[in-house]
Amino acid sequence: MLFIAMNRFRIAPGKAEEFIEIWRQRESYLDGVPGFKEFHLLQGPATEEYSLFASHSVWESREAFEAWTRSEAFRKAHAGAGAAKGIYLGPPQLELFDAVI
Repeated sequence: MLFIAMNRFRIAPGKAEEFIEIWRQRESYLDGVPGFKEFHLLQGPATEEYSLFASHSVWESREAFEAWTRSEAFRKAHAGAGAAKGIYLGPPQLELFDAVI
């Protein structure tokens, strides 16, 4: 069964395009990671307070995802994560899902 890892991001008003561009230019280092299936950056609704986004990655198993979080590829992909000041309204909210059907 598949495993899905999502991070929800609340992005400051007027910063959505800047956030998208950061992800467009970002090297994920996911190519060739054992068990990785696919990735999507999802844009949700916008309010006066924030724009909602979610990173959505699909894995062959929870074990494959957890192995990636301990890998050099993970460290390299997240090396500059705190550099974009004024864009994020708090830390991302991690959500993990096991496919059951």
